[in-house]
Amino acid sequence: MALTKYQEPQPSVAVRTIVLSVGVLWAAYFALLTARGFVVGMGFDVDILWRRGLVCAVGVMATLVMWTILRLFEARKRWIIMAVALVAAIPAAVLVAQVNQSLFKPLEEKMAQEFAEKRGFTLRRDASGNLLAEIEQPSGWVPENSENWDPDNPPVVTFTLQDATDKAEKWQKLIDAALSRYYIILTWAALYIAMLAIAQTRAAERREQQFRSAAKAAELRSLRYQVNPHFLFNTLNSLSALVMTGKANRAEEMIQSISRFYRHSLADDPTSDVCLGDEFELQREYLDIEAVRFPDRLIAVFDLPQDLENARIPGMILQPLVENSVKYAVSTVNRPVTITLAAREEFDRLVVTVSDDGPGVPDGTAHGFGIGLANVRDRLEARFGSDIVLTSAPVDGGYVTEMRIPLSRRMRADG
Repeated sequence: MALTKYQEPQPSVAVRTIVLSVGVLWAAYFALLTARGFVVGMGFDVDILWRRGLVCAVGVMATLVMWTILRLFEARKRWIIMAVALVAAIPAAVLVAQVNQSLFKPLEEKMAQEFAEKRGFTLRRDASGNLLAEIEQPSGWVPENSENWDPDNPPVVTFTLQDATDKAEKWQKLIDAALSRYYIILTWAALYIAMLAIAQTRAAERREQQFRSAAKAAELRSLRYQVNPHFLFNTLNSLSALVMTGKANRAEEMIQSISRFYRHSLADDPTSDVCLGDEFELQREYLDIEAVRFPDRLIAVFDLPQDLENARIPGMILQPLVENSVKYAVSTVNRPVTITLAAREEFDRLVVTVSDDGPGVPDGTAHGFGIGLANVRDRLEARFGSDIVLTSAPVDGGYVTEMRIPLSRRMRADG
C-alpha cells in the first residue's frame, strides 16, 4: 500500500476578507467620484449614479476574477505573483473602462443636447459621424446679400463642432480611461499581496511555535523518563535484598507498593502538570515502599496547606529529591531520619521544600546526588523558563532543597 506524504495547506487570505477589501475599494471609488461631481455642480443625478454604480459592480467582478488568477500563484515566489498581477490587471482595467464608456456615452450626448437647447441651437451627427451644430437665424435679420431671401423662412447656419473620431482615436480614449482603472486595480493587488505576506508570516510563526512546543514536550518527556529507570533500579535492588535475606512478607508488601506507585505515576501525561496534592500522595506511596526497607529508620512528614492542594506542579518533580534524601540520609545512618515535604505560598509563588535531618551530603557524591538535582533543574527550566529558583544545600542538622515556581491553581469544575 502506497503511503501518501502529508502536505500542510498553503496559507491564504480568507475569502471573506478578499470580498470585503474589494467591496471597500470600489465603494471608495464610487464615493470619491460622486463627491467630485457634487463639487463641480453635477449634483446627485440619478442617471449618473446608477451608471456609476454599475461600473463599480463590473469593477468588483473584474477584480474578483483577477484574484482567482492570483490564487493559482500564491505558493510561488513573491515577484512571480507581482508580475501576474501587473499582467492580469490590464484586461480587467480595459473591461471596466469599456463598460464606463458604453454606459456614459448616451448620457454625454443627452447632456450636450440639453446644453445646446438652453443656448438656442441644436446638435446632430451626420452620416459620417461628425457632430454638427445648427443655429437658426433670428427673424427680421436680413443679410447683406438679400437675393432669394425669404424673411418668413430664414436659413439655418450649420457648422462642424466635432469631427468624427477614427478607430485610433477611439482606442486612445479607451486606453486613457483604462489607465486610471488600472492603477485602482493594481492598488488592490498590492493590498492583496501584503495580506498574503502577513498570512504566510503568521503561518510560519505558528509552525515555529508548534516546533518549539514539540521540542519542549520531547525534552520534558526525556527528563521525566530519566526518573523512572533510576527509581526502578533502586527499588529492585531493595526487593532483591529482601528476598535474599528471607523477608518474603516484606518483599510482597514492597511489590504491592511498587505496583500502586507505577499505576499512579504512569497514569499522568509526562509533559503535563499535576496537582500538588497528587504529587505529595505519589511521594507518600514511594516512601511507603522505602519504609519496607527501613521500617525503623524512615519517618515521613507531609506539610501541605489545603488551599495549595490544587496548585500545579510538574509530575514526579519531587521524586529525585526524595530519593536523594533516602539514599544519602536514611541509608547511611543507623538512627531514625525524618524526611519532610512542605509547601507554602509567598508573594504569588509556590515554594516547595524537601528536607531531612540526616548527615547532610556525604563525601564523594558524584555517583548520583548531582544527577537527580540537575534533572529537577532542567525540568523546571524547560517548563517555566528562567522564572524559577532552585536552591539545594546542607544546613545545621540536615539538608534542604527548595524550589520556587509560579503559582497556578487548577480551576474547579464548579467554577
